[in-house]
Amino acid sequence: MGRRSERLSRQGALAGEAGEGDVIQVVSRAFDVLRCFEGHDSRLGNLEISNRCGLPRSTVSRLTHTLTRMGQLVYLPRDQKYRIGPSAVAMSASMMKGAQLRSMIRQRLQEVAEQLPGTVGFVVPDRFHLVYLQFARSASALGLHEGTGSRISMASTAAGAAYTAALAPEFGDAFIAEMEREAPEAAKILKPRIEANRQSLRERGYVVACGLWSPHINGLAVPIWSPQYQTFVVITIGLLSAMYDEQRLHDEVAPLMLTLGRSLGSLMEGAEGDVFSNRISRKPVAMAVHNNNKPINSEGVNELEAGTRRARPARSLRAGDGRR
Repeated sequence: MGRRSERLSRQGALAGEAGEGDVIQVVSRAFDVLRCFEGHDSRLGNLEISNRCGLPRSTVSRLTHTLTRMGQLVYLPRDQKYRIGPSAVAMSASMMKGAQLRSMIRQRLQEVAEQLPGTVGFVVPDRFHLVYLQFARSASALGLHEGTGSRISMASTAAGAAYTAALAPEFGDAFIAEMEREAPEAAKILKPRIEANRQSLRERGYVVACGLWSPHINGLAVPIWSPQYQTFVVITIGLLSAMYDEQRLHDEVAPLMLTLGRSLGSLMEGAEGDVFSNRISRKPVAMAVHNNNKPINSEGVNELEAGTRRARPARSLRAGDGRR
């Protein structure tokens, strides 16, 4: 089997995890609980957690008790609430050890940010959202001020549009079906646009979203396959719509973002297996091939999708954020 077939095969197997019988619900729900804590200082009681993740309060009570025993949460008697515990913080820190790689990624984001008055971000999927791992903006940036750790909607952003468009159709459709069950309002926004987004990605190598997240913000995003995360990551930029209409995104912003995508794709391929390595491979990445008239290499697209499902530590679709 070739590399592409192997990845598609793995993607299919992972999609099966999102199926029914083989999902360990208690693990899935534990991750649902942890996702409710958006920041290190966030403090929540069982009722608030129950409301946020849609689980019965009795179930939440058992889960928070177990997670507290494991050090993932800490109970604050005075407030009668919980916050993220030391074990969760340590786990997060260990996942972010590749300081050198992150620094190089941020440097490349900054190079683009210095040429455009917007925020350039490097985001990874998390359920029906995406999380900023790195960002950069120039001193003249206007309108959008997301930062590391910020969560953005999968359904109403250019980054979410690019991520879902990069998935193989069968897995992208399954993801949207899961979203319809768990986040129906979000699905109503994303579903009607999925085919147009896929076409844009095939033909141009990127996806745009104008006025969707905010009438004042237009965005453009490029998905990239990440060997480190075994899923698609996305580079995205948000700009004031009054300054950058859709045509200007295509003409002026897209070339810079596609070049950035190729650069980061090579960077991450070169760092595969060792994020501390100084070696930066200059091999071209299949996904980033775009020349306005050339469609994206289909193998590269499927390759990206393939890993997407792997990124879900907890469960695939439902608890795992539905990443294919």
